[in-house]
Amino acid sequence: MAVTPEQQINSLREELRHHEHLYYVLDSPSISDAEYDKLMNRLKALEAEHPALITPDSPTQRVGGKPAEGFAKVRHSRPMLSLDNAYNEDELRAWDKRVRDALPPSESLRYVCELKLDGLSLALHYTASAHGTAQLERGLTRGDGTTGEDVTTNVRTIRSVPLSIPAAKLKAAHLPTSFEVRGEVILPQAAFDKMNEDRVAQGLAPAVNPRNAAAGTIRTLEPNIVAQRRLDFYAYFLLRDGEPLLLLHSETLRALAAIGLRVNTHWSTVDSVDGVLKFIAKAEPLRDTLGYEIDGVVIKVDSIAQQRRLGYTGKAPRWAIAYKFPARAATTRLDDVLFQVGRTGKLTPVAALAPIFVGGTTVTRATLHNADEIERLGVRTGDLVEVERGGDVIPKITRVVEEPHSKTPRREITFPTHCPRCKSELVREEGEVDWRCVNASCPARLEEELRHFASRSVMNIEGLGEVLVAQLLGHTIAEHEAEASAGETDDAPTEAPTRKALVHSIADIYHLKKEDLLKLERIGEKTADSLLEQIGNSKQQPLNRVLLGLGIRHVGERTAQALAEEFGSMDALISASVDDLTRINDVGPKVAEAIREFFDNKRNLDFVDRLRKAGLTFTAEKRVRGTKLEGLTFVLTGTLPTLTRDEAKDKIEAAGGKVSGSVSKKTDYVVAGEEAGSKLDKANSLGVKVIDEAALLELLG
Repeated sequence: MAVTPEQQINSLREELRHHEHLYYVLDSPSISDAEYDKLMNRLKALEAEHPALITPDSPTQRVGGKPAEGFAKVRHSRPMLSLDNAYNEDELRAWDKRVRDALPPSESLRYVCELKLDGLSLALHYTASAHGTAQLERGLTRGDGTTGEDVTTNVRTIRSVPLSIPAAKLKAAHLPTSFEVRGEVILPQAAFDKMNEDRVAQGLAPAVNPRNAAAGTIRTLEPNIVAQRRLDFYAYFLLRDGEPLLLLHSETLRALAAIGLRVNTHWSTVDSVDGVLKFIAKAEPLRDTLGYEIDGVVIKVDSIAQQRRLGYTGKAPRWAIAYKFPARAATTRLDDVLFQVGRTGKLTPVAALAPIFVGGTTVTRATLHNADEIERLGVRTGDLVEVERGGDVIPKITRVVEEPHSKTPRREITFPTHCPRCKSELVREEGEVDWRCVNASCPARLEEELRHFASRSVMNIEGLGEVLVAQLLGHTIAEHEAEASAGETDDAPTEAPTRKALVHSIADIYHLKKEDLLKLERIGEKTADSLLEQIGNSKQQPLNRVLLGLGIRHVGERTAQALAEEFGSMDALISASVDDLTRINDVGPKVAEAIREFFDNKRNLDFVDRLRKAGLTFTAEKRVRGTKLEGLTFVLTGTLPTLTRDEAKDKIEAAGGKVSGSVSKKTDYVVAGEEAGSKLDKANSLGVKVIDEAALLELLG
């Protein structure tokens, strides 16, 4: 019986998937690259002859389609939280004690120890296909932890990510056909070295480290470039509808490997903190032998039921911790000092170093933090200095090693008195270490300010992401992606744009025209219309969002909300004195001074006036406060039965009370819930009255 084209295609696909799994997941190829290419070319030819038989999970479809105009935002099934860190044995034992104290003494406890890969988190969503397989539907970056970016097209190029998982494997592992896999994307050292060779050959600066290069790559708008970089993916979580699928984390790791995903083989279960320490002792020497970057060990409670009972803090699970390896250091020469202006106007000295290899990365820049740190170190250009990768990410100078024996001149480091970009006079407040540029329209501050202004929690302008912001400021996409792939940090100076900017102030975005946007790379009619609509919609955001978007130092979400509710209009706030401002619960003397400093600057007032003329919201409904708790100061600690911290704080402030973050003799009440910590101990030692939620509600009436 003759073999049909469909049967030939299916047979080739299965054979190619088998060899991809051997090569990219198990690191044990059974055929040469030439033989693999021959099979792939046969499949491509057959699919070209029979295009109706092409399926999304075919090995030929890993790279395809035109470059994207941007990445859509998608909400995660459950937040992708960060981990708390431990840096020594005492901190690790303290965490172990907290875990054991929170569980019944009769329960046995087991930990899973895994290598902490130095990459970026990724969530993969698989859904059931008509053939009973699980097919890759979506890949999301971590984003802000709640919402990620849809980078599916780029994820499909990662060979260790299966495009589909056979029904037989799912059945053998007792898994459904729809689920979510979470893990880490990394750039192996060999791929990182090859990428840097290519960049140098093209006259580009080499990338700083594999992690930043991986982050820049996964967000590149050209899938072909992503495919060339050879990213890798290691899986470690298995969820359905945001909840773990299996009863043990160790079972999850075995199941992920069984269905064909790459799982790091360096993991183990232990039943004590001593076992954890033994695993760490064995893991640290592996750092230079693995072929990829690790910066510690992750320890997780194995039982999912125990994980649920232990729960979460505001930003991290209580059932897991990351033990960070000590930073690695090396010695090099400080050649020069550059000055970088950040979003808030802070001036940061950046050390330009003779290239040095530290912890798997060539370092050419390091932060010197501020003028006081330079004085403390006693460092001058020309000195030999010790450079440490703090947390194995951001390099910093820790000490001067010795005076060089060469004839390299040594020069004192002099801080500028005016902003390097806008020439405004720098300001240093009494009692602070940082010099700042207070000009809100300073071009050096503008890129970060624009991204902050457009972010979801501020003016919520969808589509105005970092790629488009870079273009509006005169950079090409190639320049932006080169910077992202090179891993520029907040402490590294950026290159001047190569073309005319469309935006010179945040207010300029409200004057953008469609014809201006269509001149930019990868901006089509649909994208331009959508962006202009989003910019128009942002004019309806309330006054507190506008205040947050101004970038006034020390003014965060809660303070902006309090200012809007207290003053009711931008004009009233502009006219407020320091005394008027400090009467508000969320505003202390330092915050009040920062607000006045902002509005006393004529350039800032001009900027605010342009936003007014653009039609942004400049008024709000004033909050009517009660007086029942007036003059009383409260501190909240622990988990309350029915109220969140924010809800309790709002109720206290609405009744005229003040909520403080620390306990002192001036505290009137400490409101304590479950797992109250050191604040409760301090309250007892000072004799401060401690009440529970019920008593608080009684005070509130």
